[in-house]
Amino acid sequence: MTAPLVSLVWTDHVTGRQGFLVVDRLVRGVASGGLRMRPGCTLDEVAGLARGMTMKEALHYDPESRYVPLGGAKGGIDCDPRAPEAYGLLVRYLRAMRPYVESCWTTGEDLGLTQDLVDRAAAEAGLVSSIQAVYPLLDDETAARRRLADAFAVEVDGIGLGELAGGCGVAESVLTALDRAGVPHAGTRVCVQGLGTMGGATARFLARAGLTVVAVADVRGTIANPAGLDVEALLTARDAYGAVDRAVLRPGDRELPGDAWLSAEADVLVPAAVSYVVDAAAQHRIRARWVVEAANMPVLPEAEELLSARGVTVLPDVVVNSGTNAWWWWTLFGDIGPDADEAFTHIRRSMRALVELMLARAEADATTPRAAAHAIVADRLPVIAERFGWYR
Repeated sequence: MTAPLVSLVWTDHVTGRQGFLVVDRLVRGVASGGLRMRPGCTLDEVAGLARGMTMKEALHYDPESRYVPLGGAKGGIDCDPRAPEAYGLLVRYLRAMRPYVESCWTTGEDLGLTQDLVDRAAAEAGLVSSIQAVYPLLDDETAARRRLADAFAVEVDGIGLGELAGGCGVAESVLTALDRAGVPHAGTRVCVQGLGTMGGATARFLARAGLTVVAVADVRGTIANPAGLDVEALLTARDAYGAVDRAVLRPGDRELPGDAWLSAEADVLVPAAVSYVVDAAAQHRIRARWVVEAANMPVLPEAEELLSARGVTVLPDVVVNSGTNAWWWWTLFGDIGPDADEAFTHIRRSMRALVELMLARAEADATTPRAAAHAIVADRLPVIAERFGWYR
């Protein structure tokens, strides 16, 4: 794969903070990828995420589906989303990126930003929608937009369907790996780093599947209990940024330092927050058999190589957390309706098939799951390019 099609840096005239946009590829003239806001965000980070989005789109390509695969893109803003100036900065960034959002870049929530916040800022920036670039590809724009709006209005036990879709996919990835290894769900211990949208939903689905969540981490530290945490109580006590009110902790729950999640006595470790948290120095602390990347790029390449050498399997982000993006497009294009049961069934079936394919390819090629995922993408990209064209 070659260099990105578009790579730009924007400097806010009010705060001096920087924002970034990378369009890795266009398919039918459109690329898909969320917008993140975090302190320390860089152009290189956004470029890596954009390349990952190209892979996610290719991995979910199904010639029988109404969902048209898109290219990959990503946006990023170097700011703490809790800072007083964050919302104004977001509006100005989207106003500056308006030509791209209107013509070729469909975006939405990512780390540090909720979809509600992106939608509100997009409207203030003069945009019709954060995904309006895809509208010309739809058979019936009005019906499609209504279907997606209805889907975002669906709640399951008080949590929006849009917040649950990605975690459902992550959880199904974990369950597929366990089933393939012959490991029973009951008694399998899980640690989740990050209780935001993705991490919280993942913890909920895994707990309901019978796994024991023994540790979670948020910005305030790690909470652990070898007998299992009350996941529902923790989720109910979260603030908008995924931080848990410690008042809900039970006598057996322990508060530990922020990085204690790395060495949790767990079979499955799910980094579901920021990128680059597992480096070569940190990986030796991991005791889990599987590291499942719910976050984007949490494990650095050198760390993954060392983990693999000692028998730890890393399930890569491009597969594991791809369910959110796919759910958006399955709903918009009409492969599924605005219904929670239909959405979860479709996500589980698609993610299980994809993870099975990746693990089987890794076993056959005697390689890692990430290398297998890259090989699957390499097989599919020429087919997509031939059918749709990269730049049309």
